[in-house]
Amino acid sequence: MKIEAFRMDDIAYFLKLATAENWVAEAWEPEFLLSEFPQGCFAARDDNGETAGFVTSLRHDQSGWIGNLIVSVEYRGQGIGEGLFSAAFEALRLDGAETFWLTASKSGQRLYKKFGFSSIDTIIRWVGTGRQRHGVHDHNSNRNTCNSSVRGIDCQAWGDRRDALLETTVGRGKLLIEEFGFLVVQPCGDAQQFGPFTALDSGTAERLFDAVFCTIPSGTKVCLDAPASNRAALRLFNQRRMRIAGTNDLMYAGKNPDYRPEYIYGLATMGSCG
Repeated sequence: MKIEAFRMDDIAYFLKLATAENWVAEAWEPEFLLSEFPQGCFAARDDNGETAGFVTSLRHDQSGWIGNLIVSVEYRGQGIGEGLFSAAFEALRLDGAETFWLTASKSGQRLYKKFGFSSIDTIIRWVGTGRQRHGVHDHNSNRNTCNSSVRGIDCQAWGDRRDALLETTVGRGKLLIEEFGFLVVQPCGDAQQFGPFTALDSGTAERLFDAVFCTIPSGTKVCLDAPASNRAALRLFNQRRMRIAGTNDLMYAGKNPDYRPEYIYGLATMGSCG
């Protein structure tokens, strides 16, 4: 089995595997990752050129994120996942990343711990439905512009600059921003994803959430991923009658991150790159 570059023409097969695992995955994510950090995205292929699995990674400023590790069912149990993961981890390390992030299912934790990863939080997937009543007042809106305020607030939460990820997610969604927080609404299949969603105080988070929530058509699915250690987020989402649809571990390796989960109300993507 050879570990080779993940190519743009692999995306359709990757999405097929992801769909079979009930992942929330769309073409824009691998397209973005392959454009931004192609040297950290890999595919495993057998001697006949058949593709067995994939992994992606993304370099931020001082940190990196590993995601989308998937192996086709018929190839599992052969160490392919470990080979793919090792390649992505090494690519980030060689590029100078100091802290390494990922989200892990319970079944994946054993592998990641072998590479020195430890759990720092639990990521909760929340789902709900829109309750459209009225529009959003313009003073909260700054659509499709990732400015220095957005980048600065996000950096306070994650302890690193994640400019490329922010530019891409803001550019494909709708941004609402206040002095101490911002929320991006992105299309996510037949749902709407809230994230990145970061606020330096709970009052800002509540105003942003409500301003967006009441503009989502009634019955439209809303989803977001948020840290369990953000107690204000737990209260807010429970009060707005969202429900928990699943959890994953947030894990890291390398340099201890300046991670502030109390500021994080929604990840930028559904686990694949932070």
